[in-house]
Amino acid sequence: MKLSKLTKQYIDLKQSMGSGFQAEAVILKAFSKALGDIDIMEVGDNQVLKYISGTGHVTCFWHRKYGTLSGFYRFAIGRGYTIHSPLPKTLPRPSRSFTPYIYPTEELRRLLETAKQFGTSRTKLQSLTVYTLILLLYGAGLRISEALSLKIRDVNLSDSFIVIRKSKFYKTRLVPVGLHLTNVLKTYAKEQNYNSDSNKNCTFFTTRHGEPVKRSTAENAFRRIRKAANVFRDDGARYQPRLHDLRHSFAVHRLVTWYRQGADVQRLLPLLSTYLGHIHIAATQKYLTMTSELLQEANVRFEKYACSEGDIL
Repeated sequence: MKLSKLTKQYIDLKQSMGSGFQAEAVILKAFSKALGDIDIMEVGDNQVLKYISGTGHVTCFWHRKYGTLSGFYRFAIGRGYTIHSPLPKTLPRPSRSFTPYIYPTEELRRLLETAKQFGTSRTKLQSLTVYTLILLLYGAGLRISEALSLKIRDVNLSDSFIVIRKSKFYKTRLVPVGLHLTNVLKTYAKEQNYNSDSNKNCTFFTTRHGEPVKRSTAENAFRRIRKAANVFRDDGARYQPRLHDLRHSFAVHRLVTWYRQGADVQRLLPLLSTYLGHIHIAATQKYLTMTSELLQEANVRFEKYACSEGDIL
């Protein structure tokens, strides 16, 4: 059987069983396209290794592709379409986990001020679009895919909340937003002429020509803004600060604020997890990169605890 036909059959089967299987579908379609329209029996070990390895360093995505193809070949072998799995027998060690960049508040201000001056009449995105998008990603801790998938009907400006529909874990959630962010969203909506007659199923964030904003377009615009704002990381990381790091920064800054307010952080963590759309609190904990600011607040909290314990003793 042709590889393209079999990968489609496998994707259709997985999705018909209720699995989202979106990222895996992208991997399998890219695999089929890379190898061409050949029979699955013709797929060689070197071809598979070349696809999985790509051109860069070994990252967690290497193992993601390997896992997806492993499931596909179990499916193919179990149904008699092939008798051999060409997947590599030796797996490389994943590189050390990526450390997200936590933007200091001063850098966030510079990014937002630079975004206000972004672009010209030739750029795809208007300055207000980029400014609103950056502020939403940080102010509500959204994933970039969630923000760009928002429809006009999902942004409730009168009650200050947005609806995230079928996010990463295929669940819908309500995300309350603050007064300042609500006003910024209202300004953007007014600039876009969104009103009661607008098609509520249209995308909230659009290009200068009214088209939905692609992720690559948003990331390219942010890269230009970041450089213009002189925001860089020099800690030896392979990547410069990203749009997605705004979500990480939101989580860490919220934790710091709670520490400073003397709040019960352990009790509030599950609420933060729900707000971010995580199924398990362990996923939220991965977002909480230790920064000097967070460490200082944690130390202050521990000192207060230690002193109170000493008084008792």
